[in-house]
Amino acid sequence: MELYFAPLACSMATRIALYEAGAVADYHYVDLKAKRVEDGTDFLAVNPMGQVPVLRLDTGELLTENPAVLQYVADRYPEAGLAPASGLPRYRLQQWLNFITSELHKRVFTPLLDSKSPEGAKAYAREKAPPRFAHLAAHLDGREFLLDRFTVADAYLVTVLNWARPSGLDLSSWPAVLAYFRRMQERPSVAKAFAEELALYKEEQARRSAA
Repeated sequence: MELYFAPLACSMATRIALYEAGAVADYHYVDLKAKRVEDGTDFLAVNPMGQVPVLRLDTGELLTENPAVLQYVADRYPEAGLAPASGLPRYRLQQWLNFITSELHKRVFTPLLDSKSPEGAKAYAREKAPPRFAHLAAHLDGREFLLDRFTVADAYLVTVLNWARPSGLDLSSWPAVLAYFRRMQERPSVAKAFAEELALYKEEQARRSAA
C-alpha cells in the first residue's frame, strides 16, 4: 500500500492506523499548496480533488475520503482490532467517523484553518464549535476511547483535535476532551506519527519561508 499524505493533515489518522496495525506501507509527501507529490508528480492527476489521504491499494486502485480509507485499513488488518467487524458496534464506529468528518473537521476546523476563509465563515464555525465539543465531551466523560477500545475513529479524532490550538479553540473548556487528547498523545503509534509529521511540517514551513 501507498499513502499520499500532507504533514499534520487528516491523512495522519491513516498513518496512525497503519502503525497500530504494524503494516508496511510507502508514504508519499504531498505539498498541498503546490499540488505536487515529492517525486514531482502532479497530485491532481492522483486525486482531482487535491486532497489527502489517498491510499493506493496493492491492486493499483486508489481510495479516497478519510472514513473510507480508515475502515479499509482496519478491515485489511483485522488482528489489530481497529474496527468492530459487524453489527451495531460497527455502526457506532461509522457514527463517530461521520461526526468527526462532518461536524468537527469540515464544519468547525476547515473554515478556521483556511487562510482564504472569510471572517463570516470563521465566526460561523466558532459559533458551531461549542455544542459539538459539548456533545463529544459528554460522550468521553468516564471513557478511555470513543468505543470500547482504540479504533480508527480515535486515530481520526486525535488528529483533528491537534488542530484546536492553531484554530484558536481552547480545549480546556471541555475537560473530558482535553484529557482524552492528552491521553491519546501518549499512545506509541500516535506519538510516533506526531513526531514524524511535526518534523516534516517544520521543514515545509522553513522551505516556504525561504522561498
